[in-house]
Amino acid sequence: MPDATDRRILRQLLADPDASNSALADRAGVTTASLWRRVERMRAAGVISAIRSRIDWRALGWEVEVSLRFTLDKTNPRALDEFIAAAREVPEVTEIQTFLGSVDLRLSVIARDMAHWQQVYRDRILTLPHVSDSDALMLVSTIKDSAELTL
Repeated sequence: MPDATDRRILRQLLADPDASNSALADRAGVTTASLWRRVERMRAAGVISAIRSRIDWRALGWEVEVSLRFTLDKTNPRALDEFIAAAREVPEVTEIQTFLGSVDLRLSVIARDMAHWQQVYRDRILTLPHVSDSDALMLVSTIKDSAELTL
């Protein structure tokens, strides 16, 4: 279990994952060598799985973001696996999540504009297998997007 120093390091990593080790160490109140050892220990323990870059798709010209919720026809025992395999093949799908409850899956889909979205929806989304119901939510704005928790 991470101690208070580990939690300080984690808070600094979440706040600025691009910061240098020396800057992170300064902010966390430890030496650079101690920071490195602790980060490596937390990686080995599975506390830190990766430090990722986040792409701003809008800055790259992908203006449309849609969250699609699906309920599958579960009469086929392979429905979930076959749907996921097909959804992975859609280049515009950026995220696939599964759920317990009335919704089985959620896909995050991006498109350059509305014409591109219509093409993706018609040619790729509507052809996904075993769908019994779906619902589309078009993103208007993001109010909070953070993985930070009080550590």
